[in-house]
Parts: sequence; C-alpha cells; structure tokens
Amino acid sequence: MKRSVAAVAVALSVGLVGCDERSQAAPETSLPPPADTPAEIAPAAASAPAADVEPAPASIDGAPAFAALYPGAQTDGPATVANGPTGPGGLITFTTDAGPDAVVAFYKQRAEAAGLAPVMAMNQGEARAYGAAARTTNGATLQVVASPGEGGLTSVQLTWSAGA
Repeated sequence: MKRSVAAVAVALSVGLVGCDERSQAAPETSLPPPADTPAEIAPAAASAPAADVEPAPASIDGAPAFAALYPGAQTDGPATVANGPTGPGGLITFTTDAGPDAVVAFYKQRAEAAGLAPVMAMNQGEARAYGAAARTTNGATLQVVASPGEGGLTSVQLTWSAGA
C-alpha cells in the first residue's frame, strides 16, 4: 500500500513540474491573516452547540494555513519540513476515519480559498489525489493523496510549498 501511495505522490510531483502555464494566469489572491486568539472565532461558530461544531483543523508547524491538518487526523509522526527554491515546504502523513473523497474535498476547498488553482486530480480505484498551485512562478503548491488503509481508516500524504 505504501508503494502505491509513494508512486501516486511521485506522479503528482512530476505533474506539477510541468505547470509553467500558471505563471501566465491571473495573479493569486491571499488568505486573510489567521486569527490570533480564540476570541476571534466567528460568533455563529462560538454559539453553536458543541455536538454540531466540527473540530477546527490543527495547524502544522511551518505550513501555510491551506495545509492544515485534517480535523481529527492522527499523524504518523512529525511533519518533514525543508526550504527549497520554491520556499519552505513539507510533507506529513496521517490517518483519518473520513473517506478519501472527503479528505480531498477538504483540501480542495482550502486551496481554492487560498487562491491556488487546481492542476491535477486523480481517481484510481478508491484512491484519490489532488494538486493545486499558485498562478505565479515559484508560488505555493499543495498535493494530497488519500487512499483506503488498514482498519477502515484513510491513509493520507499531504505535501506543500509556501512559495518563494
């Protein structure tokens, strides 16, 4: 299973390398700054009953807001982070009880809200993959691969670059 996830991740990365057309598209938009304190939570979310409120995604040290950890995810270990020509980036793997479609939809929504444009999507059996990139050269990127794992959990590999 890990080999197939690694193969999909390599294919996704290779696909993003050829995305030079994004530099000719409209300029990217930026996300609003993250809330600094819990008091800045939207009033509707703060007053909703606890049973109806989905847990907020946890941030990942060094990752942009669009690459937050899926709510309720159990990480396999700490994120691997590094700096490169496209800025700081990283990779984290985790499991969740949500299905692959829900995981990809979550990251697709976050990427689009951050102004990233879809550059790749893949459905192979029950595995799902999605990639998005900024519309500028050396801009931010996000890739997610979600596939059924052991014990009914979904195994997820999330990679990102914050952009240069």
